Amino acid sequence: MTATTERQVPEHTGSPPHTGSTASRALGAVTLAGVIAFLLFALVISPPEVDQREAVRLLYVHVPAAVLTYVAFFTTAFGSAMWLWKRSTGWDLLALASAEIGVIFCGLTLVIGMLWGQPIWGTYWTWDARLTTTALLFLLYVGYLVVRRLPVEADRRRRYAAWVGVLAVVDIPIVHYSVEWWRGLHQGRTLDPIDTKIDDLMLFTLLLGFVVFALMFVWLLVHRFRLAWLEDRVEHRLDDDLLEERRAEAESADLTDAVTVTSKVRR
Repeated sequence: MTATTERQVPEHTGSPPHTGSTASRALGAVTLAGVIAFLLFALVISPPEVDQREAVRLLYVHVPAAVLTYVAFFTTAFGSAMWLWKRSTGWDLLALASAEIGVIFCGLTLVIGMLWGQPIWGTYWTWDARLTTTALLFLLYVGYLVVRRLPVEADRRRRYAAWVGVLAVVDIPIVHYSVEWWRGLHQGRTLDPIDTKIDDLMLFTLLLGFVVFALMFVWLLVHRFRLAWLEDRVEHRLDDDLLEERRAEAESADLTDAVTVTSKVRR
């Protein structure tokens, strides 16, 4: 008769059973209220633009999403650099969490930009310098996430991903200055600190979008980091359990061999 054992995910003493907290719930409530207010201003209260008409409403999402993409990927690069220096798990998990959020924001930037481009440019996509470099940025960080899943030893996988996170950030200044370095269809700065020609209500809506997306980024980052931390603890606990199982099996095998040898000698 063969006994079958089933490995279970161990319980974590001292770890929170979820990623929420009083502070994160308060932040989530503020973020939700901000999203509602932002949608109200972006879709209803803010007037159409003279040339772009209703299509301008897409920019209220497009521009903040693009800026927070930069923030997310710079955070990934910083966390990756700190991990290469300190070898601290927290920095590695921060880089991972921020990269996943950045990929979402970057994808949103591309999709909204394409929807805006169709009525304004007459096409969803053109190989404009800003569009091309942004698409490259998206692919670079998708590649970062792929590296995080490579079937290699964990420390080596973290090291590979950290270098990708550090090097890929070089594309951000190229994206940002592409409209100045190369001529293309994409417009220049939406906000000029010296000569802002945006209507007051439209400017307020755009700035509100920046605040709301920043709150959303922080809220998502807190929860994704906590989830990544729990996943890492579970992975380490399972590895420890597996090591103990192998050690017990080896000791049992050694004992069986010793008993067998002793029996043969007695005979």
